[in-house]
Amino acid sequence: MTTIDDHGRPEPPIAAGEIETLLGFLDYQRATLAWKCRGLDSAGLTAKVGASTMTLGGLLKHMVLVESGWFSRSLHGRDREPPWNAIDWDADPDWDWNSAANDSPEELFAMWNGAVEQSRALVAEALANGGGFDQLAARTWPDGSAPSLRWIIVHMIEEYARHNGHADLLRESIDGETGE
Repeated sequence: MTTIDDHGRPEPPIAAGEIETLLGFLDYQRATLAWKCRGLDSAGLTAKVGASTMTLGGLLKHMVLVESGWFSRSLHGRDREPPWNAIDWDADPDWDWNSAANDSPEELFAMWNGAVEQSRALVAEALANGGGFDQLAARTWPDGSAPSLRWIIVHMIEEYARHNGHADLLRESIDGETGE
């Protein structure tokens, strides 16, 4: 039975196997980002802190790209999906961050929720193939090496945890809401 905390986050299991524990922590970090962005309008999702250009909306859209990049593109070796396949990344390497201001809160959350669900399905597909967390990504790095599914999951936990620190500062600057 999963315990949900006061902010709607599923508590990671305290006594489970490696797969359940790591996926539990990834879902906890995902839910933390959702909590930090929940209830904000377009102005809130485009608010900035100090000299930074980072916004919560940009962060949501960036994480859509990251989810797709690691689980679809790297793990399964698939081509970039729309809209990522049509972006001139040389002209705007931060397109995911910059273009979020043109999306409504509903669009941003729909994109992000869809990416998270797709990632969960892609992980389940990889695990169903029997390689466990030791299986290597289909897409290799320039040196020919490939990260394991374990590495990808731990990296995603790190990616969310780092950006959740940014989200905490951004949210506090918007309406004073704080929390881990």
